[in-house]
Amino acid sequence: MDVVIGVDVGTGSARAGVFDPAGTMLAQSSRPIRTWRPAMNFVQQSSGDIWAAVCASVREAMAAAGPHTVRGIGFDATCSLVVLDAAGRPVSVDPDGAAEQDIIVWMDHRAASQADRINATGHDVLRYVGGRISLEMETPKLLWLKEEMPETWARAAHFFDLPDYLTWRATGALSRSLCSTVCKWTYLGHEARWDESFFRAIGLGALADEGFARIGQTVLPMGAQVGAGLSAAAADELGLAPGIPVGASAIDAHAGGLGVIGATLDGPTDLRRRVALIGGTSSCHMAVSPEPNFVPGVWGPYFSAMVPGMWLNEGGQSATGALIDHLVQTHAVYPAVAQQAQQTGQHVFALLADRLDTLAAGQDTARLTAGLHVMPDFHGNRSPRADATLRGMVSGLSLSATVDDLALLYLAAVQAVAYGTRHIIETMNANGAAIDTILACGGGTKDRVFLRQHADATGCRVVLPREPEAVLLGAAMLGAVAGGVHADIQGAMAAMSAAGTVIEPAVATRAYHDAKYAVFQRMHQDQLSYRAVMAVTAAQ
Repeated sequence: MDVVIGVDVGTGSARAGVFDPAGTMLAQSSRPIRTWRPAMNFVQQSSGDIWAAVCASVREAMAAAGPHTVRGIGFDATCSLVVLDAAGRPVSVDPDGAAEQDIIVWMDHRAASQADRINATGHDVLRYVGGRISLEMETPKLLWLKEEMPETWARAAHFFDLPDYLTWRATGALSRSLCSTVCKWTYLGHEARWDESFFRAIGLGALADEGFARIGQTVLPMGAQVGAGLSAAAADELGLAPGIPVGASAIDAHAGGLGVIGATLDGPTDLRRRVALIGGTSSCHMAVSPEPNFVPGVWGPYFSAMVPGMWLNEGGQSATGALIDHLVQTHAVYPAVAQQAQQTGQHVFALLADRLDTLAAGQDTARLTAGLHVMPDFHGNRSPRADATLRGMVSGLSLSATVDDLALLYLAAVQAVAYGTRHIIETMNANGAAIDTILACGGGTKDRVFLRQHADATGCRVVLPREPEAVLLGAAMLGAVAGGVHADIQGAMAAMSAAGTVIEPAVATRAYHDAKYAVFQRMHQDQLSYRAVMAVTAAQ
């Protein structure tokens, strides 16, 4: 059988999936990857560690799938910054010089002041990132390296987005993907160029002087064949044959978008009414349109960065799965709940969901949090407020710390994430979109509380894909296009993706969620009010 391989590198693991041309997954494997946090707001990884995990995952997945002819391989990854020297060796980004730590992870917030200064320029390029560049993007991180680690800056010969590092490691080709360069590096996809004046204005003119050699001179559309395919060295490491076509890569969320957004539902497919929600450590909200929509606080519009020929708007929440995990795992009763879950063979969230059902006693579970509210911006707000300085808030805590209290806090946190999604969708709809359907994939979609609260809080139907591992599927589509299994991305989407379960929003709780959403908005206003009060005191 002909097969294609999709490789997905998330924040915590590298995964490989083997798919047939119709999008059925035959096998998958996963390996953890390491993360270092040497200081507050610093998050680092190792490209060598990640590549080793990728190779092990591909070998294991292929062994489980059995002997097949691999027609293509595609890669996706988080939008983290990889720094290499002229020989392709890691260049440390660690302030203490840890040699193997050559990646600034997407969630790293060290470049806050650099992002502020870039935004202060008001350059026209910023129109294509929602009006403000995020400190999670690459140009603020590059500027931080230039200013704070000049020796690293001088040694660096290659700055890669992690997805493009993977295709370089697989093929030896220095090309970059249109997806990563447009979405995270300010490449103007609709004009097929870097804006030299922008880089000079923000203090990175050296990159322009070099003809942008360190960040990419050849930019390929997603799924285009990279180089001459798998190099002999990479093929040996992966346990595959040399020359297998490798597709130009995608950011992980964008691969998930490819894996779900084109699924056939009732009636004609109108992508303008859809948003792809890719939930994990953070969440991304991907919407496409035939014309550019400029949405304040929402990244984009990006041309051909996900669906070829269409403009992408990308909303996001900096911490979703990470937020829920944090609130649950730091609760006083969590160790006992985790032990109980292990003894019963349940996930902790499933145990808490069952407890919520008991507390609700046949009534709607959502109403249990009438007096408990969470503002979810513990790691800042990516969209639509675009304010990395915001912080989380919880209102309604008591002196009690029981299992029931943890269950309620878990529900309130999930609802807060759902209200963040609602805020993003409302902002998109106010600026040219007409979204009424969420196509969801990722870790959150395994949680029935997450799904129900998102449907009810947003008023949108939530559609799950037939293939739950939609991010892996999206990566496999890139390999399928590169290998000629499907003619183009649209053809791969049509042939390999399909809808599964549909969750309709409940009408009965709409007024309740409207009230909770008003509290969600008010908590933001209150936080700004507290800051204003303290600013007066600090000035005295």
